[in-house]
Amino acid sequence: MKLKLLCFLSAFILMRSAQVQAQSGSPATTNDQNVPEKEVRKFNFLKINLPGIALRNYSVQYERVLSKRFSVAISYRKMPSAGIPFKNLISDAVASDDPVVNDIKETIEGLRINGSAITPEIRFYLGKKGYGRGFYLAPFYRKATFETNNLAFNIKNQNENDKEISLNLSGKFTSNTGGLMMGAQWALGTYFCLDWWILGAHGGSGKGDFLGLTNQTLSQSDQEAVREELESIDIPLADKTVEVNANSASLKLSGPWGGIRGGLSIGFRF
Repeated sequence: MKLKLLCFLSAFILMRSAQVQAQSGSPATTNDQNVPEKEVRKFNFLKINLPGIALRNYSVQYERVLSKRFSVAISYRKMPSAGIPFKNLISDAVASDDPVVNDIKETIEGLRINGSAITPEIRFYLGKKGYGRGFYLAPFYRKATFETNNLAFNIKNQNENDKEISLNLSGKFTSNTGGLMMGAQWALGTYFCLDWWILGAHGGSGKGDFLGLTNQTLSQSDQEAVREELESIDIPLADKTVEVNANSASLKLSGPWGGIRGGLSIGFRF
């Protein structure tokens, strides 16, 4: 509900701004007396984040300039279902004859993850140029979702001669966070721009719901072994709820969540 309201307010501001500009002349093609003759202001920016491409984490952003000091922007990020980026490098780094390490390696190689996020923000430009150029501060809100499948657990039941139990965990984690980013944006000629997201920290809450399935029928002793394994997963400050039956196990998480935001985008001004 908060996200829908924020997006509605952003859209209302954009439409209202466009209406005022339509009545007074297009700002993208009309210079006022205070603008040098060769400078034509652009009020729309469409950008793509370059580092994310290498990680298959594709992000686009649209920004609309409202005045010299203020603009609104909205970003959408999508990571298609795939293995962990650079998983071969990670697997090589943890290569070992230790069975526990090998289990971790198999988990990394088999894990598939996808996610998406939407991030509206308000930008305050502090430099002399303004109008979408120079240093800025940007408070933002982010709603993110991550889904995973084929997260394999190989659990040994020590009470039954180290009987091995295979469990494949799948589920979704959703977070709602807010934060502040600082960055800088430059015009590259008439039609292009470069936007550096220097650093943005955000925090809030998140919750996850994961279901583990097995092709075995779990005895009471097996169920206790699975329960102990899932409850031993150390997630700081998170509340965990574990339920196990003869055919499956569930893990529910809730608690604080946060992250760091950064990037380098190139875009088109119009």
